[in-house]
Amino acid sequence: MRWYLRLWIVLFAVLPARAQESIGADTILVNGKIVTVDPQFSIREALAVRDGKILAAGKTAAIRKLAVPGTRVIDLEGRTVIPGLIDSHLHAIRAALSFATEVNWIGVASLPEALGRISDASRRMKPGAWLIVAGGWNVQQFKENRRPTQAELVAAAPQNPVYVQLAYGWVMMTPAALRALRISTEADLPGGGRFEKDANGNPSGAIVGNQGAITALFDKLPKPTLEEQVDGTRKFFRELNRLALTGVVDPQGNNMTPNDYAALFQVWQQHQLTVRVAYSLSPGENFEEFRSLIRLLPMGFGDDMLRFNGLGESITAGMYNNDKPSEAEKQRYYEIVKWAAEHGLTITQHWGRDESAAELLSVFERVNREIPIAPLRWSIAHLNDASPATLRRMKALGVGWTVQDAMYFGGEQFRQQAGEAAARRAPPVETAKEIGVAVGAGTDAHRVASYNPFTALQWFLDGKTVSGIALRGPEETPDRKDALRFYTLGSAWFSYDEKKRGSLEAGKSADLAVLNQDYMTIPVEQVGKLQSLLTMVGGKVVYAAGPYQTLERAPGQ
Repeated sequence: MRWYLRLWIVLFAVLPARAQESIGADTILVNGKIVTVDPQFSIREALAVRDGKILAAGKTAAIRKLAVPGTRVIDLEGRTVIPGLIDSHLHAIRAALSFATEVNWIGVASLPEALGRISDASRRMKPGAWLIVAGGWNVQQFKENRRPTQAELVAAAPQNPVYVQLAYGWVMMTPAALRALRISTEADLPGGGRFEKDANGNPSGAIVGNQGAITALFDKLPKPTLEEQVDGTRKFFRELNRLALTGVVDPQGNNMTPNDYAALFQVWQQHQLTVRVAYSLSPGENFEEFRSLIRLLPMGFGDDMLRFNGLGESITAGMYNNDKPSEAEKQRYYEIVKWAAEHGLTITQHWGRDESAAELLSVFERVNREIPIAPLRWSIAHLNDASPATLRRMKALGVGWTVQDAMYFGGEQFRQQAGEAAARRAPPVETAKEIGVAVGAGTDAHRVASYNPFTALQWFLDGKTVSGIALRGPEETPDRKDALRFYTLGSAWFSYDEKKRGSLEAGKSADLAVLNQDYMTIPVEQVGKLQSLLTMVGGKVVYAAGPYQTLERAPGQ
């Protein structure tokens, strides 16, 4: 916090009441339950906002005294306010590009409902338009507990090419889609892809393969126009606002090129961004070209709404989903991350299994012997089975951990592979907390998970999969306070923002959400249904519904 802001807060605290009134607030929220997430996890009744920052929190009577002519007064009528949620690992930029043109199956409870969305889209979109479900769903969320058939997709949209992707291992396409992509034999598929066969040995219409094959297949699809991408970006971020999200840390990920950032930058330049985005970039195969780019894009470049946040989760192919990297692959990775350390860049690295985590940490430790990395806030994403030994090595390096609700969709498969004992402690967030590892919460949406933070929060609290099976034991289950901290202050740490946002304290940005129910007291099984009635970013209303819908202005106003 800058010295003059600290001084201002101190002076405000000792000013007589009349002088405080002369300062005044732009907005005050009264008669509510303000969950501050400060060190004491204080609960207040009211909150005052001035110039996009929190002026004070306290009793309603005291906060009302900060009102001056023109102050907007919002009566919470007992509702709960939380800090705006921050997803520490959300592929938001990619998801936004196609949000206006994709078909969304997130949260759908049955196949008829899912197929109905395909039919609705076929009527709503242009004749012959591609209908694409890019992910975010799982078989177990459907009461039928199965995937759609090709015939069902054709019946739902007979005049459209349809593409439905399940995570990174399975794609169903209609005959029209296969013809449009000129796929008739397995030779036409990307390397690693093959046709799925039914029980009789006949092609089912689906394509299966490894992540590389499915990623390459998706790249064959027609991309939305820039206009559609801009529209999708606005709409997706508003959807995140509806779910109380005010910030994301985006690790880049698959299917992203430099051109794919144009829509985000346009929305930002037009001052229509409603979610704070800290974004990363990945070097790819041409590190020399990337290194030249970063010279023009230093760490932290941008503003409070959009800022460059270092290297993303797929830094080299040899250290991505590879449990046994060769010495040459580790050396190449070392050269890149050492260069990143020399230039003060943050890193977030995708890593799946604790069994091979030493391969990554040994490289980090090698760099750390030459350049201390703790100030750079490097992090590991995923790693659901992190061992205490791994977490202690991470703590010694100052490496953080971004945790996603992967076990919500994949927990039962994980239990089959790793066993009951491993499933009971996945992910070990309470152990990480005790060791002192920085933990941020998130989803990894939207290819492999839902982007709904309340789905993730409910999973943090009950450890149940999408089909309702409880896997995680109480020893690694956080309470409501810790889960909310992970999704606010915890996530803010990964973009150097924990002193600016993540809690509702004087001097911090007024990023907050008024919930439709009380997160702190409703039954755990209802947490996933929470949403915001009023979301603010920097004191500006970016989403409003129900009793507050008249408070929202049109984008750009």
